[in-house]
Amino acid sequence: MAKVTLVEAIAMAQAWELAHDPSVVVLGEDVGKSGGVFRATAGLFEKFGSERVQDTPLAENMIAGMCVGMAAQGMKPVAEIQFMGFLYPAIDQIVNHMSRLRHRTRGRLSCPVVIRTPHGGGIHAPEHHSESVESMIAHVPGIRVVCPSSPARAYGLLLASIRDPDPVLFLEPTRIYRLVKQEVADDGVAAPLDVCYILREGEDVTIVTWGAMTVDVMQAAEQLAAQGVSAEVIDLATISPIDAETILDSVAKTGRLVIVHEAARNCGVGAEIAAIVAEHGLYDLVAPIQRVTGFDTVVPLYRLENDYIPSVTRIVDAAKTAMAG
Repeated sequence: MAKVTLVEAIAMAQAWELAHDPSVVVLGEDVGKSGGVFRATAGLFEKFGSERVQDTPLAENMIAGMCVGMAAQGMKPVAEIQFMGFLYPAIDQIVNHMSRLRHRTRGRLSCPVVIRTPHGGGIHAPEHHSESVESMIAHVPGIRVVCPSSPARAYGLLLASIRDPDPVLFLEPTRIYRLVKQEVADDGVAAPLDVCYILREGEDVTIVTWGAMTVDVMQAAEQLAAQGVSAEVIDLATISPIDAETILDSVAKTGRLVIVHEAARNCGVGAEIAAIVAEHGLYDLVAPIQRVTGFDTVVPLYRLENDYIPSVTRIVDAAKTAMAG
């Protein structure tokens, strides 16, 4: 079993689907001969050729529109948008057509599209290259939003996303593309969508997060453990729809909730999770819910980038606040 990085696992999953499903097509800017801006499609062009792995012009709206047309005709396009900030020109096609095709045709057509895009900051990139706007897409009915946190999860969740009959926005946490290697069996086994994953069991406080922030949260959980606080860490994994049951069960056990995300605080996914717990698990809480998030501003340039991204210290402090409540 090979040890691979998260970005290598993404390439592996695409290669598996291309090899086993002739309706799958990979497309996007520089995904062919160059292997993608982060090498997430490395080797696919050489193995499967230009009809299955297609370079496109620098035109995100066109890429998304092509995906809708392909999907309507029985294909399964997997498109790469080079950075999440480049997603904005494609919003027209995603919201007006991709998300609505099943409803518009009363179930006659589905739209099995995967839009892959790097997510979040931490790589010293300029503006539009470090966006975390998952809540914007999560608000749109008909679009599933997925964000893996490890190589194995990336492989399994991408397989499941490509096989999903409806559109999926697949967010790839840029900061941890090559952070760790993990053994991943290239066996074509998909991971379940729409469920949370408990990364660490605990008794005192529940911490919910996703994507690259799982690394910082796990470090914070270690520091809390050294101080006698047992934190249960939950990886949301599927941002929309949210697996409320797993979160509510955990809060019923711990009585405390901290939500951590890199995106801006205002109207973030963390607010939706807090609302779910307030509505369905209020009497299980023994302290106010805490949120540790990015700030309500554009992601700053690299000198301030690490001040924007929630730190281990901020996460630990939030958990201590919850424990004091």
